Amino acid sequence: MSEAVAETVASRFGELYGAEPHGVWAAPGRVNLIGEHTDYNDGFVMPFALPHTAVAAVARRDDGVLRLHSADVEAGVTELRLDDLAPGSDKNWTAYPAGVVWALREAGHAITGADIHLSSTVPSGAGLSSSAALEVVVALALNDLFSLGLRGWQLARLCQRAENVYVGAPVGIMDQTASACCEAGHALFLDTRDLSQRQIPFDLAAEGMRLLVVDTQVKHSHSEGEYGKRRAGCEKGAALLGVDALRDVPYSDLDAALARLGDEEEVRRLVRHIVTENERVERVVSLLESGETRAIGPVLIEGHASLRDDFRISCPELDLVVDTALATGALGARMTGGGFGGSAIVLAEEPDVDAITKAVTEAFTTAGFTAPRVFEAVPSAGARRLR
Repeated sequence: MSEAVAETVASRFGELYGAEPHGVWAAPGRVNLIGEHTDYNDGFVMPFALPHTAVAAVARRDDGVLRLHSADVEAGVTELRLDDLAPGSDKNWTAYPAGVVWALREAGHAITGADIHLSSTVPSGAGLSSSAALEVVVALALNDLFSLGLRGWQLARLCQRAENVYVGAPVGIMDQTASACCEAGHALFLDTRDLSQRQIPFDLAAEGMRLLVVDTQVKHSHSEGEYGKRRAGCEKGAALLGVDALRDVPYSDLDAALARLGDEEEVRRLVRHIVTENERVERVVSLLESGETRAIGPVLIEGHASLRDDFRISCPELDLVVDTALATGALGARMTGGGFGGSAIVLAEEPDVDAITKAVTEAFTTAGFTAPRVFEAVPSAGARRLR
């Protein structure tokens, strides 16, 4: 499959630019199993890579010109001069790849230009990190073509800087690290403070289970204010509690910490979610490592309740997925991603998948919602060169 995709993208590159690309690379989207909004609080996350990828055919240039094209956008080739790249200068999709080039150059790497053609199967706006996949695939290609010698976690940091500063979206480090560093058949236990990683075996099919992604088709955007408000609220909570980040509030001290926040009710809710969510990540790691995979279901359910009631970033469509799936026999379910739309995940026994899918789809029809897109999430490989 990857060879056919690489051939298609390389062929289109040739049509656009009149030459062969110097290589073709892929970087995946991700699903976060548990650990939501903890990444910008120096906490724990546990994503895994999807089989859906952004693919880039790239050729090196040495004249200070960056040319960009996407098969997924109705537009011609965009041509930019590297010396003109500046944060906030681009409000289009091209800000993501251009931001990566800017971040690499800002870090002192001698990028002299590139021709890039992109094509992605990561659903946009579904909370599955389509933007991170786009950034990481460009970073990996340039890392190879310019012999930069950067490792996956280093590329992830540069991609995060591109999105934070160049695009202006206050995202944490999880999405880019997942895209760059995940391994097939594993979930990635990532400490976002020191970027230490552990690959945790996560092979549901071998145990007779499946993990479904239900894309509600409700679009969200991190650049629009609600995400930023939550982040600012978490930072306020850390400041009021006298810690560097909410990661530093022990789960065992949560009640005392909440009491110290007094009548700051909104901050109290945000703090409670982050501290309990970090504990949930550690619990899931422990359960998976001890072979108690089915026991993570209730932890996912707890996570959704916390995101819905404390962090307040769910929506009627996400709640309907979770409630319907659980009523139809799912082991666990929760929203995943930034919130206000996007996707939910459903952990289910293999024989129950069809019934759950049917029930969720029918519930959406009854509620008058746009039909959801349902697919299986298989832990897949991180960013890599295809040819």
